[in-house]
Amino acid sequence: MPIRALRPVLFAGAAVLLACASSAQAGDVARQRAEIDAGLDRGYAHLDALYKDIHQHPELGFQETETAAKLAKEMRALGFQVTEHVGKTGIVAIYKNGPGPTVMVRTELDALPMEEKTGLPYASHAVTTWNGRPSPVAHSCGHDIHMAAWVGAAQALVAMKSQWRGTLMFIGQPSEETVGGAKAMIADGLFTRFPKPDIGFAQHVSNLAAGSVAYMPGVESSNSNELNITFHGRGSHGSRPQESIDPVMEAARFVVDVQSVISREKDPAAFGVITVGAIQSGSAGNIIPDTAVLHGTIRTYDNAVRDKMLAGIPRTAKAVADMAGAPAPDVDLAEGGKAVVNDAAITARTAPVFKAAFGDHAIAMTAPNSASEDYSEFIIAGVPSLFFALGGYDPKVIAEARAKGQPLPTNHSPYFAPLPEPTIRTGVEAMTLAVLNVVGS
Repeated sequence: MPIRALRPVLFAGAAVLLACASSAQAGDVARQRAEIDAGLDRGYAHLDALYKDIHQHPELGFQETETAAKLAKEMRALGFQVTEHVGKTGIVAIYKNGPGPTVMVRTELDALPMEEKTGLPYASHAVTTWNGRPSPVAHSCGHDIHMAAWVGAAQALVAMKSQWRGTLMFIGQPSEETVGGAKAMIADGLFTRFPKPDIGFAQHVSNLAAGSVAYMPGVESSNSNELNITFHGRGSHGSRPQESIDPVMEAARFVVDVQSVISREKDPAAFGVITVGAIQSGSAGNIIPDTAVLHGTIRTYDNAVRDKMLAGIPRTAKAVADMAGAPAPDVDLAEGGKAVVNDAAITARTAPVFKAAFGDHAIAMTAPNSASEDYSEFIIAGVPSLFFALGGYDPKVIAEARAKGQPLPTNHSPYFAPLPEPTIRTGVEAMTLAVLNVVGS
């Protein structure tokens, strides 16, 4: 589907709402932020404890039973009507406060199958079964930050309910990391069993400075495809390679050669990434195995670039096998997350609020994020939205890293460690202000 076809069209009610709204006044925003902060001063300790509990007890996609139960309990205590097990482990929390638009706020529930190496006192030591084998689990993408801010925004909006009218639809989405959770919730009747949202919001922590928010209209994240290839060979003793067809050699050659699709077939100015993140083959150093399996990811912004890469990858894999005299490889390039496309009108309406609240820490992004997000499925289903970034790193840590010429650990790094305070506080402020701006009475 062309990127332009993904651009959401506002519902009639939301279009009128946005067209008739005046620009946010800095004084009103300052007053609202002060009220939000007063509530956070009283209740931040609870959010911090919730965040650290979730961080220490992560769960993988479609296994988030305890995580979902914790959030459901929090929302029921605030007066939301909560439905669990939507899309297997997702939750939907509804709060009605008179006539007005329905606004969706999403958080993700799942963690990653990886070991945490942050050394934090509340680090995860959880282990679960993944792909039939034991695996460590960690919230190395920041979904635990999102959940704490999600609960905090719900608390603030309920406390300020005299200032707005409409329906809040807070959803806890399972399995974002597999880009399957949003589709699962939609397939389970998210927009038929519950009100169809007029507007949606979501946020994602990053390695920007804590206390900052970043936003942009249009394409905000990349398309993704999975890369799964099995190279076939002929096994042999490690001392007799002449009797083998070595699939490890095929895999190694492919990892290098496929980068020519990036460097020589696409426009150098167009974004495109092919990353092989896992190679699985063999059982011992003196055995040449008969298969090698590669898993990776493909990221693009533009669908023409995506098509070129999807054509070049299997061609390269087959050429590598032909060079080795091996059977043709099995190539699977399954579609993953589609690009998140922010609604221009919602972005334009929210940007002045963020500027009034955060000043220079409200950042207008100039280029999309290279990661992918299945929040795009909600947009494609007809929920015009703003998906924005949330800074999570101590500015001093950022400055030290820059001075040393070292990159900061980013999402999916075992060392990714957002600073809870003020990151959670900023997430609560930003989300609450964004919602108030479209439902304020």
